[in-house]
Amino acid sequence: MINRRVNNVEEALQGIENGMTIMLGGFGLCGIPENSIAELVSKRVTDLTCISNNAGVDDFGLGLLLQNRQIKKMISSYVGENAEFERQMLSGELEVELTPQGTLAEKCRAAQAGIPAFFTPAGYGTEVAEGKEVRDFNGKMHVMEHAFKADFAIVKAWKGDEAGNLIFKGTARNFNAVMAGAGKITIAEVEELVPAGTLDPNQIHIPGIMVNRIFKGEKFEKRIEQRTVRQK
Repeated sequence: MINRRVNNVEEALQGIENGMTIMLGGFGLCGIPENSIAELVSKRVTDLTCISNNAGVDDFGLGLLLQNRQIKKMISSYVGENAEFERQMLSGELEVELTPQGTLAEKCRAAQAGIPAFFTPAGYGTEVAEGKEVRDFNGKMHVMEHAFKADFAIVKAWKGDEAGNLIFKGTARNFNAVMAGAGKITIAEVEELVPAGTLDPNQIHIPGIMVNRIFKGEKFEKRIEQRTVRQK
């Protein structure tokens, strides 16, 4: 039986080098690959292009890579919770490509499915459409968007098996599900890793064919980006 398990995060991230393009799953701080991000910080790889819905916060998530000036370019849709991101963008230190959130998700999914490009009405008539092909479909103008090309896709799941099958929990399904299989190599870090063949096939969200390496993460903090509670 296929075994995609690797021993640890260091082994999982082998091959990541300076200047590469990396997808990272998560939404806010929910479902981010914490162990992998920490390892990228330790590896000190630089000039990275990171594709992620957002850029973490100042002291956690991708914010740690930004602090170390390891990211050259961010491709994302929401960046409002990171002061260091804002500072680097406004100063010109960081190249930023803001993308409508649905378009960002579809550019990942298209790469996952092997579709080179697609048309969407999102962004037509704005800076998002500058320099891109536009076409009329049923009387409505659409912008052609190309699928992402990433060297690595790094996702985080609740549970996986040694064959690479993944199950997400709750909101952590977000961008993780569309990024799995969307890079040349997909790495999955999971909270629980079980033997191949023990997961209920009907509960699997991403099949192992989409995953190249899987490992069990440790000491997940699972921070909450904005904690909102009811008044007593």
